[in-house]
Amino acid sequence: MSVSVCMAVYNGERFIKAQCESILKQLAANDELIVSDDHSTDNTIAIVESLNDKRVKIVQNTLGKGAIKNFQHAIIQATGELIFLSDQDDVWMDDKVERTLPLFEQYDVVVSDATIVDENLSEIAPSLLAFINGGKGIIKNMLKSTYYGSCMAFKRSLLPHILPFPDTIEIGHDLWIGLVGEMLNAKVFFYQQPLIMYRRHSAAFTNTGQGKSKRSLNAKLRGRVIMIREVIRFYLKHRLCKKA
Repeated sequence: MSVSVCMAVYNGERFIKAQCESILKQLAANDELIVSDDHSTDNTIAIVESLNDKRVKIVQNTLGKGAIKNFQHAIIQATGELIFLSDQDDVWMDDKVERTLPLFEQYDVVVSDATIVDENLSEIAPSLLAFINGGKGIIKNMLKSTYYGSCMAFKRSLLPHILPFPDTIEIGHDLWIGLVGEMLNAKVFFYQQPLIMYRRHSAAFTNTGQGKSKRSLNAKLRGRVIMIREVIRFYLKHRLCKKA
């Protein structure tokens, strides 16, 4: 099965070369690494171009600023049967693709474990899934998402259902993919083996749970209401489509 790796980037010059190299050495000749740039102002694109690899496709995000729109833009460009998501600053372990591909004989969405590391790739914690109590469950993940895009891969057949992503920052692209997969009764699997080094540093976009959220209670409640609204909207639409 052909593979598309979708990477959303913005000012990632510090770590992007190592990440791209860790990915490309695992891809076949007909696979692709799609790098969607959100108008970086550093040397990110020059570094990616210097890799001089025909499997790398660089595109400029045209859907609107932010990681969610940028990942959507990358995914739209994908041509592979399997779509892997990637952050710009992690490092894939050498056997990530090799271990993941056979899982798609049974599953539609795969979320692998990760080793949490610091900027220098020194281990902070051996298991991201253990740290965040990762696993399936619509309510569970609406309360606190354990769908981390950097660890996710899914079948192309889900694209008509997951795209476009809801036009809100209250539901991350990765959480939406997981929730839709579960609502469709797709086979979702949390693979308890670390396949990436998940780098934590001051410029990282996501948060693994350290520290308390700075959002007010009202903001959190509003976010939950928006999330519930989008989930119900999708569920009803899906039910109507099945009856039609």
